[in-house]
Amino acid sequence: MLKAADVMTKDVATIRSSATVAEAVKLMRARDWRALIVDRRHEQDAYGIISESDIVYKVIAYGKDPGKVRVYEVMTKPCIAINPDLGLEYVARLFADYHLHRAPVIQGELLGIISLTDILAHSKFLELPRTIVLEQQLQEEIQQARTICSQKGIRSEECAAAWDVVEELQSEIAHQRAEKIDKTAFEDYCDEYPEALEARLYDL
Repeated sequence: MLKAADVMTKDVATIRSSATVAEAVKLMRARDWRALIVDRRHEQDAYGIISESDIVYKVIAYGKDPGKVRVYEVMTKPCIAINPDLGLEYVARLFADYHLHRAPVIQGELLGIISLTDILAHSKFLELPRTIVLEQQLQEEIQQARTICSQKGIRSEECAAAWDVVEELQSEIAHQRAEKIDKTAFEDYCDEYPEALEARLYDL
């Protein structure tokens, strides 16, 4: 059975917890990363992780200045770490149990990062297109958007920002499949809550 070490991405970046979110975004864009591992302050400390979702949901959605918000304010720490010797099937179960998109591979030190895409790309049962990964992420983002709108209010900027993420994913899936979107998830939501459309008229 393939192990986490066999499929992980070794090209991984760390960032200080004291760095600004703006610095994190700049680093992500430079290498097209979707997450960064937050470095330990000392050897006994735990690693953290900051992802695109953290930045969208905890910074942009609240209109905060990414140049003033620190990574430690929005990161997940401690994050679930994967042993490099763990079989791919068990890695997949951990991802399913904890709804993970990616996790660091650690054995004493940071060795790499493993993602849903890595798992699917190396699974032997069939060759799955990238849209499968995106579809799963889309369903999670739709649920997240509905939760945010329920908590923050349908007319809130947070609600609108969450649906922006959903629509971007839907557009990407449609592009990958060369299909036209008949009806977006947000339009379905507006059928239930017509007043939600008003909240889309804002500037992030």
